[in-house]
Amino acid sequence: MTATHPTHPRTTGQAWAGGMTMFAAVMLMIGGILDILRGVAAIAEDDVFVTTQNYVFEFDLTSWGWIHLALGAVAVVVSMGLFQASTWARFAGVGIAALVIIANFLSLPYYPVWSVVMIAISGFIIWALCVTRDNESARSAT
Repeated sequence: MTATHPTHPRTTGQAWAGGMTMFAAVMLMIGGILDILRGVAAIAEDDVFVTTQNYVFEFDLTSWGWIHLALGAVAVVVSMGLFQASTWARFAGVGIAALVIIANFLSLPYYPVWSVVMIAISGFIIWALCVTRDNESARSAT
């Protein structure tokens, strides 16, 4: 058993919670960087994207590019906060991951496979951030 503080040994639950936060931070960072690249590709009107007719949520590809670029940039900033184990970053991470899910659902016709992958990854991020507890509540529960 390793100790993070001489009077408070690190429990298995705390190690697990820290690992989940780190997982969420890494996944949010990767997802954010990929969303930035997706946004740049859409703004440049690259031929990577499919254009479908008669989709209920039809938006301009350039608009989607800016939306994904902004979401990706915020996700990268929030992931940096998660690496520091900031409480604000946990709440913001859940919020940004939820917005990424919504944006990817609405942009399904433009890049369907990647949208589904990002929805799944964002779901895991939300789960990882919601199951972890901060150090004080984890200490008092033991």
